[in-house]
Amino acid sequence: MERLHLRPLTAILTRRDCKFCRQSDPDFEKRNPMDKLVCGKQDTATAHMSENGYVKHRILEIEVRLGVTEFGLLLSVA
Repeated sequence: MERLHLRPLTAILTRRDCKFCRQSDPDFEKRNPMDKLVCGKQDTATAHMSENGYVKHRILEIEVRLGVTEFGLLLSVA
């Protein structure tokens, strides 16, 4: 058998909850299980297993950039 066929599949088979979404989304536990999962080692929107997870991750990124806290309240600007 060729060596190319014997590559480890750990990066493909590694699935876990997205840490960024877990920290930023107060409703993370209410999500569909597939919307929570990312594949690989990075917590990016493109690593999400479902399209809904991807979209929710992008929305959270925008909220973090705008200064919206994880509880949906705008931070006071002094």
